[in-house]
Formats: sequence, C-alpha cells, structure tokens
Amino acid sequence: MIEITMPRLSDTMEEGTVATWHKHPGDHVRAGDVLVEIETDKAVMEYEAYDSGVLSEILVAEGQTVPIGAPIALLDAPSAPRTTGATPTPAPLPDAAPGPTAGVPARAATSPVASLEPSEAGDRLVASPLVRRLAREHNLDLRQVHGTGPGGRIVRHDLTELLESRTQIHEAFAELRGPAVVVTDEKRGSEAVTITSTRRVIARRMSESARTVPHFYATAVADAGPLVRMRAELNEQLTAVGRPKVSVNDLVIRASALALRQHPEVNCSYVDDTATTILVHRRINIGVAVASEHGLVVPVITDADQRSLSEIGVETHRLHALANDRRLTIDDMSGGTFTISNLGMFGVEQFTAIINPPEAAILAVGATTAEAVVVDGAVQPGYRLRYTLSSDHRVVDGALAAQFLRTLTTLLENPWALAA
Repeated sequence: MIEITMPRLSDTMEEGTVATWHKHPGDHVRAGDVLVEIETDKAVMEYEAYDSGVLSEILVAEGQTVPIGAPIALLDAPSAPRTTGATPTPAPLPDAAPGPTAGVPARAATSPVASLEPSEAGDRLVASPLVRRLAREHNLDLRQVHGTGPGGRIVRHDLTELLESRTQIHEAFAELRGPAVVVTDEKRGSEAVTITSTRRVIARRMSESARTVPHFYATAVADAGPLVRMRAELNEQLTAVGRPKVSVNDLVIRASALALRQHPEVNCSYVDDTATTILVHRRINIGVAVASEHGLVVPVITDADQRSLSEIGVETHRLHALANDRRLTIDDMSGGTFTISNLGMFGVEQFTAIINPPEAAILAVGATTAEAVVVDGAVQPGYRLRYTLSSDHRVVDGALAAQFLRTLTTLLENPWALAA
C-alpha cells in the first residue's frame, strides 16, 4: 500500500487544501494521471500520480486542509512504496477501471464527477481540468455538453450556454428567497465569510513582512507627458501590424528592470541576522502583483531586463490569464527578485506597498494623471506619474533608493530608450 501525502508545491507552502479529487476509491490510476487538485498558498495546482495501481482510500476530503506530508490517500500498487514506513501490498491491476465503491464520499454520488466516469455505453467524456472544476463548482452535467475540442474534448467555451442558463436560474431563486446572509453579530449585521487558504497565507506573510522587515519609503514623480505620447504612437504602430499593445505597466516593468541593471544592490535579498553576506541576484526577475478573481498572486517575469517591450506585454497578459484561471505554476511564481504593484488602473494616485520577502524592495505605482504643471515659469497642462519605493533598510539605504528612483525617473521621462 502506497501512502500518498500532501506535496510541497511551492517554496512558501506549509499546508494545502484538497480542491478536487480526479480519482475515487476503486479507480485505476496510472503514473502520470492527474490525481487531485491542490490549493496552495498561491494557486490551485494539479498533482499527478507517480505510481500505478488502484486508489484504495481517500483520507482527506475535498475542502479539507492538512499540513505538508500528511497522508491524503492510499494507493494499492504492486510496486515498492515510495513513502517511508508504508507496507507494500501487491495486487494485480484490473483490465478496466471498476466503478466507484461504497468507500466513495457521499458528495461524489450527486457531484458532476459522475458525468466524467464511463457511461453505460462504455464511452468516456473527455474534458479539460478547468471544465471539470467548473462542472463541480456549478453542479453541471457534462453529458449535456457537446465537446468541440480535439477528439471531442469539452473545453471552456463549450460551457458558456450551460453556465449562463444556470446563472439565470440561480438569480431567479435568489429573488424568491431574498438575500442569504448568515448574521453572526446582530448589532453589526456581520456575515461570516470563509476565506481561502491563499488569503490566509497572504495575511500571514504580509504580517511577517510588516513586523520583521524595517521598511522605509521614498516617493518620486515623473513627467509622464513623453510616456503618454510615446505609448499612443507605439500602440498605433503595433496595432497596424497586428501585434498586441503595451500598457503603462509594461513600460514601468521595462524601466524598472533597466534601473535595476544599473543599481544591482537593490536587486538583492537579506539572509538573516546571523549571516555575514547578502544575496545580490545576477538575474532580474520582476514579480507583478495581480489582483485576480481568487486573491492576490505575484507571477514573475524572468530576465525582464533582456526582454523587449512587446515580449513583456505578451508575458504579462499570459500571466494575468493564468492567474484568473488559477493555473499559475510554481515556475510562474518563483524566483522573483523585485516586485511591482500597480493600482493606477483603479484611480489610485499614490500608495505604499509591503515588501514581498525575501526581496529587498517593491515599487508601488499610481495612476498617470493630467495636471497643471509649471514649465519654464509658465503653467500648462501635463501628465504626472507617482511611484513609491518600499525598501528593506537592512540592505538598501536612503541614498541608494534615491539613486535608483532618479534612474527610473530618467528612463520614464525618456521612454523611447525603453524601446531600444
């Protein structure tokens, strides 16, 4: 018997939540099959089986959270156990996967998981992991869906009509029932809302950063007029040749990467109070804070200083899409050396951000605003962009932060240098 344990799927992960089981007791499992989806501190990730056999028992139900290394399931397999202390129980592999046994959790009997099992005719519906998750979340019967993907595979687009009809039904019943609010404090009218494991980890890490890292802040302002004009002209040219546009944030990422190249001391990490060295990173990997539909995540653009504006724009769009679909991988979110948080699209002009350890700095970017500015003693319309650098004062002092911001401002005020 092989003991399947909660895996470590990110460098900061301490516990995981079972989001969706793709196999159930009695199912035949082959090495490489997607066994379960795990919600980590950063995303929901698929976990593949390393051994073949028959899933004997599920120890952790969907929605439950356990620490790393805790047993979550048992696999009956003829191979030697991978987990220390587990006793192998050789068993012949069945020719065909048997149906669910009495050990299947009660939830599985009414869950749309049933629509993914072999039908009476022996056919098997093939659907993408995203489709399977949506089917479970919205209690959809995938047997009603015609797959348009390769080989009849059901893809996200195939669910549009079914999801819309389900939403209309839910809204109609909601009107009949009235607001469903669980009040836990009558005087305040409080409602208890369950938070995700991602939100819990964000809360813990931000508390640790604010408590243990000595932050200091420096704000600079750039004349954004040249930046606004250059972006408009560049996007016009990109659109004409069918290439994606670049955003202000793409320009800030590119400028920050070039500024870090000139000031590598900012691109570093403090180890601990007992260390005699700090880590200065040779590669410039910029994390981009993304407020996805499922919480804050920070995917990383690796080697940002070596990418063109267009490449940065394409990569940013890719990471945003993955974040919203909760499909970011560990590789997408690890290895950051500097982070940018931009709230300009929400109309925020200026703010301060909390450092994302073990990095030494984070740049908080506000909106590009139209203002009356003084040029050669005369008041005229212009644009301003404000940004605040939060630095770890243990490794970045005030003068270094000021020099970095001066370089960044020069690059933003001469934006065509970013396209070179």
